[in-house]
Amino acid sequence: MLTRARLTAFDLLLYATVVVTWGFAWIAIHFQVGAVSPDVSILWRFLLAGMLMLGIAAIRGDRLRYSLQRHAMFALLGLTLFSTNFLLFYHAAETLPSGLLSIVFSLASLINVGLGALLYKTPIDRRVVIGGLLGAMGITAMFYSQVAGAEFQHGAVFALMLCIVGTIAFCFGNMVSSPLQRDKIPVFASTGYGMLYGSAALAVYAASRGHAFTIEWTLPYMSGLIYSALIASVVAFACYLTLLGRIGADRAAYVTVLGPVVALAVSTFVENFHWSLPTALGLAAVLAGNVLVLRPAK
Repeated sequence: MLTRARLTAFDLLLYATVVVTWGFAWIAIHFQVGAVSPDVSILWRFLLAGMLMLGIAAIRGDRLRYSLQRHAMFALLGLTLFSTNFLLFYHAAETLPSGLLSIVFSLASLINVGLGALLYKTPIDRRVVIGGLLGAMGITAMFYSQVAGAEFQHGAVFALMLCIVGTIAFCFGNMVSSPLQRDKIPVFASTGYGMLYGSAALAVYAASRGHAFTIEWTLPYMSGLIYSALIASVVAFACYLTLLGRIGADRAAYVTVLGPVVALAVSTFVENFHWSLPTALGLAAVLAGNVLVLRPAK
């Protein structure tokens, strides 16, 4: 069982890497919107990332041969973390504003607390819960103007449900990764196989919808794909899942709160986003929650 220990410099480096890389990922995703169906773009992302992950694992000398039982766990990791949650969020984004998506996804740290207690009898840390609530309220305040001013379409409630299920799928993926790391399965190997299984699931889904397996050979699309696969997937997921194994799923998942903050900071310079008092107060709440989540127990 993980204790609420003080984070090391390496833990903080992992944490910061995930927050920054996922915070910039929205730009890469924006570049990929176009002629290629979103599910096919996600497929290319994780197919490329999975092959890179296994290549790195081979270079490191990590074990690559596993039992069918282990591969079943890798497949479950792929279904939850590297396919279902992305598909559901992409479909939800067709109807809901990105701010609302960020608000729902920021609940991941709280959901991880509940799932950890339910599945693994992990004690519920009150400070993580309070920090998670502060973070969720902060994100709500930061994106309030966007959500309040949006004109919701007919399928908004259904899209919101997709978003919630997508967040739960992400959290279940966290729960699948935890025992793999406790059993000393290398992160690059388990994640690489998980990404390939996720790609296979995406291929089946895309084929069932009649979507063409195409690639847009343009600089914006290819640069977005390379960033999504190499940085936002290989680097970020390797760091995130390693962090999850070191500090626990509940604390690690707070990166889902800080990611949108980085995205807004980038938007300030790229899209001339204007900060307001609610945005600033929301940021203060997010940072306060971050301190609560990451501080060691006394």
